[in-house]
Amino acid sequence: MDYTATQSGSRQRKLHPNMRARSAVEATADGQLFEDTSGFGHGSQPGYQQQAGDPAAGFPGLSDPMSNLAMAYGSSLATQGKELMDKNLDRFIPISKLKYYFAVDTVYVGKKLGLLIFPYMHENWEVNYQQDIPVAPRFDVNAPDLYIPTMGFITYILVAGLALGTQNKFSPELLGVQASSAFVWLVMEVLAVLLSLYLVTVNTDLTTIDLLAFAGYKYVGMIVGVVSGLLFGRPAYYLSLLWCCAAIFVFMIRTLRLKLLSETAAEGRLVRGTRNQLRMYLTMAIAAAQPVFMYWLTFHLVR
Repeated sequence: MDYTATQSGSRQRKLHPNMRARSAVEATADGQLFEDTSGFGHGSQPGYQQQAGDPAAGFPGLSDPMSNLAMAYGSSLATQGKELMDKNLDRFIPISKLKYYFAVDTVYVGKKLGLLIFPYMHENWEVNYQQDIPVAPRFDVNAPDLYIPTMGFITYILVAGLALGTQNKFSPELLGVQASSAFVWLVMEVLAVLLSLYLVTVNTDLTTIDLLAFAGYKYVGMIVGVVSGLLFGRPAYYLSLLWCCAAIFVFMIRTLRLKLLSETAAEGRLVRGTRNQLRMYLTMAIAAAQPVFMYWLTFHLVR
């Protein structure tokens, strides 16, 4: 085999790509055979130029007035949807009113708890108003609130779990039954009072939230009774619960008579009339129902 011929052939094959590249360069220098499209999207393209500062330039049919109109229309739709949602939500859950019932501080909570346990020496039971609007609870101890009833309900469930634990009866299911039972009784009580007010046709400024607050104050006495029974035995439970039942009865009578009875009857003067007598009976029935619920929801927790 001729080594020289093989080497020369190999050199010739290696030179072929260089020769083709050189020929392509010469052809390009003489005249462009194909249009260079490698710069698409990076440089300028014939017939299409986009401005960086104009967001609507990439859309031939969308000009600045049209885009502003679309944005304004979308903003108005969003505003209307938010207002509609807030209106429907406030119909069932009055968020703005709930803020009033939680406007409390430490001083108010202490005074209110003292009033619920010992209401006998309190004289002025009227709620203060400022420009026909009741002042916030933190400025008036007579104003109803939802903070104490809410915390009282939660504390009652926790104390009930502790009491069930001392009897070796604690279980998450039983604690859930206890909580749901207390909540159902509370709702039924408020609904019964609303129905009674409707049947008696009482014109009062009491709202459903006010009734819920007044009905929730009994949890304070229930907690005192159960804790006393856990610490000192069943006789202490009965004594403390009896005291708290009498206190909540007096509290409800003196508070609701200003809301349900007429002005003359609320001042303590005798007023004859069937309607006023029905209002008085309704006030006493609401107050008398509190000790019944207090005993019913706590007697099984102390052994």
